[in-house]
Amino acid sequence: MIITKKNPFTKEEIQKLRDLFDTYIKIVIDIENEICSAGCDRHFKSEKILLDADSLQENIWGGGIDLETKIIDFNSFINIRPNDNNTSNEIQNGKIRGKYEKLTKYFFREMYERHTT
Repeated sequence: MIITKKNPFTKEEIQKLRDLFDTYIKIVIDIENEICSAGCDRHFKSEKILLDADSLQENIWGGGIDLETKIIDFNSFINIRPNDNNTSNEIQNGKIRGKYEKLTKYFFREMYERHTT
């Protein structure tokens, strides 16, 4: 299941996003418009959703999050874009990487906030 939105994912949505890989969620983010498309089996599917919603290619970056360790990765074939000075699967530009990480923590803040009962 792919969910695309501008607001943080709810606990219930995160559960649905786990369906494909259980402890890992693939994530594609438009870092300028701050839109996240997550839950795809291949990053290009979420990339297409964002492009169809008028996102610019240069603003779309892919990676993922490990739900057990909360480690964010910056690895996706959609990131290989020599015209945008990115020749690797990894997001190489520190500023873009930082924005991607910050937005991932925003969209998945449910995992990073401490909950008291």
